[in-house]
Amino acid sequence: MSDAEQNRRHAEKMAKIKAARDKMMAGKTRSKGLLIVHTGKGKDKTTAAMGMVMRAVGRGMKTGVVQFIKGAQDTGEKLLLDRFPEVCTFKVMGEGFTWDTQDRARDIAAAGAGWKAALEMLGNPAYDLVLLDELNICLRYDYLPLGEVLAALAARPADMHVIITGRGAPEPLIEAADLVSEMTLIKHPFRAGVKAQPGIEF
Repeated sequence: MSDAEQNRRHAEKMAKIKAARDKMMAGKTRSKGLLIVHTGKGKDKTTAAMGMVMRAVGRGMKTGVVQFIKGAQDTGEKLLLDRFPEVCTFKVMGEGFTWDTQDRARDIAAAGAGWKAALEMLGNPAYDLVLLDELNICLRYDYLPLGEVLAALAARPADMHVIITGRGAPEPLIEAADLVSEMTLIKHPFRAGVKAQPGIEF
């Protein structure tokens, strides 16, 4: 087949795809605040969520980040987003992973303090997007009541986007969400003895 024939067929194929896509997009007219969940055993649930936060900040949207569990070290994303306090409030409310603290009562207290900060953001219509990082871990260990969390998410302003990350998202949260992504672990450098590195893991 000649290059000209391949180009013609390609153009015809792309024209059909574009027509089908245009027809599909014509019916997408609504906008609303989305509830987004990043879960699964794979890496980069937080990284993907932070990318959305930075996208929103780039658009001048008021954003809020509450980090549950994490807190043992500064992260690159916090160091960056702290430079934009007028559009991003970043609260680290954890004391480190549960296997680090080894103190359930302390973990529950930290989760409660984080949830209080989250409720302030969820109830404030000035926020366009709120990230509740590792909230799923708190729900998984029953540090926070799932029913209360779901009720607060349902009561948030209609145009507010919320992202929730962490392994083991509970089924009722998945059902309530508009978008759910599951990160799947295929290969990880830790298994080859490579430690967490600045700019990549944190």
